[in-house]
Amino acid sequence: MPEIAIIGGTGIYNPDTFELIEKVFPDTPYGKPSDEILIGKIAGVEVAFLHRHGTTTPYPPSSVPYKANMYALKELGCHYVISACAVGSLQRKYAVGDLVLVDQFVDFTKKRDYTYFDDRIVHIAIPDPFCDYLNAVFAETAKKLSIKFHNGGTYVCIEGPRFSTRAESKMFRQFGDIIGMTVVPECQLARELGMCYCSIATITDYDAWKEETVDIDMVKKTMALCLDRVLRLLEAGLPKIKHDGCHECIKAAKDCGSLQ
Repeated sequence: MPEIAIIGGTGIYNPDTFELIEKVFPDTPYGKPSDEILIGKIAGVEVAFLHRHGTTTPYPPSSVPYKANMYALKELGCHYVISACAVGSLQRKYAVGDLVLVDQFVDFTKKRDYTYFDDRIVHIAIPDPFCDYLNAVFAETAKKLSIKFHNGGTYVCIEGPRFSTRAESKMFRQFGDIIGMTVVPECQLARELGMCYCSIATITDYDAWKEETVDIDMVKKTMALCLDRVLRLLEAGLPKIKHDGCHECIKAAKDCGSLQ
């Protein structure tokens, strides 16, 4: 049973370094996950890989079956969840091509299914939503690999699928460092299930606050150029993750009663 899950796009799944063992497509109380879950090994470490947006059925950010995805990974035995994603920069010092180990988020989404606990009163404590342990592992690894990264950054999550207007982008700059569309509710669902969550974000653009127009071709092109850094970081960092490296998320979930 894999303890580590990786959620990402097609490029993050590298058949040259991923040793496939099996594919599973489980049913959950919340429907099917967005795609088959690929169980295999990267650098000798067993992982479960899930395409967030699907491969046969495309799921835009607002329609990703987040609850099914996270539940299925939990049922497979995953304790750590590593999300690879593309984001825009809201600050000059967060440059295109940099990686960010996210440590906070601000939620500007509007219509998503945010919790497993619609049928009872459960208050989730999530002041520090991302896993310090995983961030430390990848920060140390990035330094050794001489990969430019930011150890911390606030992710503003918007609904999508459209990008920001210039007015919105200028407003969002007051709240965060980077902007994307997928960390919510993925991150908080992981906390409800007692899983440690880490987001490795690749900056692909400057949103709309600079004098440029962001489009999907720009994002894809920059992500492709930066993909090697993310893959090297994962391949070198995964073997460093210990079985009992962190239990803070499990403890936090139990303390608020979300795992009862």
